[in-house]
Amino acid sequence: MVMISTKVLFCPAIVLQYKYRKLLYLCAMFKKLRTGYLSIGLLLFSLISCSDYQKLLTSSDYELKYQKAFEYYEKKDYTRASTLLEELITVYRGTDKAEEINYRYAYCYFHQQDFLTAGYYFSNFVASFPSSPLAEECAFMVAYCYYEDSPNPSLDQANTYKAIESLQDFMNKHPNSSRNAECNKLIDELRDKLVRKSFESASLYYKLEDYKAAITALNNSLKEFPDTRYREELLFLVLKSSYELARNSIYERMKERFVATTEAYLSFTEEFPESKHINEAKRINENASKYLK
Repeated sequence: MVMISTKVLFCPAIVLQYKYRKLLYLCAMFKKLRTGYLSIGLLLFSLISCSDYQKLLTSSDYELKYQKAFEYYEKKDYTRASTLLEELITVYRGTDKAEEINYRYAYCYFHQQDFLTAGYYFSNFVASFPSSPLAEECAFMVAYCYYEDSPNPSLDQANTYKAIESLQDFMNKHPNSSRNAECNKLIDELRDKLVRKSFESASLYYKLEDYKAAITALNNSLKEFPDTRYREELLFLVLKSSYELARNSIYERMKERFVATTEAYLSFTEEFPESKHINEAKRINENASKYLK
């Protein structure tokens, strides 16, 4: 039988390795405990905070509610701030605090990106406090809320039209406002969105090969937005649509429609003689002219 010396079992290297592993284990346990305590602490703080807020909601101390509402607002906790402010609007109606409460209440919805509701309350502010130094700002914010709620060009543009109308109305009522330059910039941006919407909608008829509807839609877009940045493309699509409509017409309608094609060609080349589409336009006109001869 081979005897193992206890000196081997308890050599310094093994002891040090054991102590090192034990230290790592203790550190890991401490880290877990610390994380656990931190999580518990945060949870308790949250529960206490919620409990304090619930007590505040049922409190009849309106001065405290007023103070806390503004504290929540400054901390950007707009949900809690708006809940308190909503009650305070009625409590402080007719007092010197009413203006600021209504003003902040509208901005609570704006900061939560509920632009339609915010616009409604900004409009209410203007109606309720027409002489307030904040009335002009709130009148602008009514229009700006419509601007923010304006959708992508692919969607319905009702709010885009409302935004343009509202911004124009603001400038008419405040001709000397420092905000008018921004209003004009926003209107240009919104109009460009309408132009793009009009162009994409008109172009869609061509892609769907509904050439008769395409010609109508393209010409309507040109009439509505004569200075559109898509004018060259629109006129070229009118030419292409006219040609395709003529080419696919019954024999009795071909002549008049090829005549319309040559007219569309003349309109296009007169405005854009150096167009990148000029060679294709010439080819289309040559084909139309061959039929007419």
